[in-house]
Amino acid sequence: MRIIKLSLLVAAVLLVSCGGTKQVGVLTQPTSATTNLEGHEYPKINPDLSAIFRNDFPDAKTVTVNVGGKNYPMTKGEDGLWEVTTDPLVVGFHYYTMNVDGKRISDPNSKEFYGSNFWQSGIDVPEAGVDYYLEKKVPHGEIEIVKYHSDLTNAERTTWVYLPPQYKKDANRRFPVLYLFHGAGEDETGWGTQGKLGNIMDNLIAAKEAEPMIIVMEHAVATDPNATGRQNMFDFTFFEKVMVEEIVPYFDAHYRTLTDRDNRAICGLSLGGFQSYTIGLDHPEMFGWIGGFSGSGRGPNDRRDAEMYPKSINDQYHVLYISIGTDEPAGMYQGIHDLHVALEGLGINHIYYESPGTGHEWLTWRRSLHQFAPMLFK
Repeated sequence: MRIIKLSLLVAAVLLVSCGGTKQVGVLTQPTSATTNLEGHEYPKINPDLSAIFRNDFPDAKTVTVNVGGKNYPMTKGEDGLWEVTTDPLVVGFHYYTMNVDGKRISDPNSKEFYGSNFWQSGIDVPEAGVDYYLEKKVPHGEIEIVKYHSDLTNAERTTWVYLPPQYKKDANRRFPVLYLFHGAGEDETGWGTQGKLGNIMDNLIAAKEAEPMIIVMEHAVATDPNATGRQNMFDFTFFEKVMVEEIVPYFDAHYRTLTDRDNRAICGLSLGGFQSYTIGLDHPEMFGWIGGFSGSGRGPNDRRDAEMYPKSINDQYHVLYISIGTDEPAGMYQGIHDLHVALEGLGINHIYYESPGTGHEWLTWRRSLHQFAPMLFK
């Protein structure tokens, strides 16, 4: 096993940096994006939340930037630099790419983030008056990057693990655990970077709004080496086996966890939400808390009847949590909302949250984590 320990205080730029409190409130002038590489002035965000991209591609003939679902041609100025100002962008995190003479590239001015199955640029558009995911002067936890071998997959696994500030200070204390999954096309880095998990949890714990907890951000993919043909992404059977037989036992053995179901939660976003509900509902002996952000239930077309969701669930789980953005694609929104309505009709206790004005994006999931984490282990 190889562990790389990264202090959130020292390595905030890599893991959970959001640039400090200057983003709180309305922007009064063009401001460098917090997702820029250190020392890079552009991209900038204007007070109206449009973005200015400015790049040096001296030999290029055509340059475009694709952000917020729109392609913007850039213009080469007299100074030789390419520039464009976008339409106002929706608050929150946006992946984006550039195209230089027909070749897709990341912005050389921006940090890279893993999404849609490739590394690309990202820009964080500030939300006025909101600071729960910003880095503050509070005790900081750590994120460890853990590599270990899986016998079931016959491969190495990589996991990011958040440890609360109390973990290193009190060597005799054991902690509850949240297993937190990313979505399709992303990986174990997502929650610690795009999701700002470290900042969110540090701030909640410092304010005594959330219990100190270990959070395991697993790479939520497991390939059966004996399987043939293309695997259905909504068939979680093998990943569930790996989760139950290897992942949970590994972290119980290597970290100071509380190992009973009342101190173990499972949650995820999008595809990870479906995984969480499938695994969590299949194993009430292991998990006492379940959450799904923009993805819940046992699959996108699961039955929603008393056999699939028996009323005994009310006695087995402390919290079932479901969330969705109001501006998500119509099919996604309707599916999650219909599940909420079905559970209400079946008398299943649950918490349902709609994130106002957000789509299938990281701001929806940051808000959901900020709401869900304080419910756990109390």
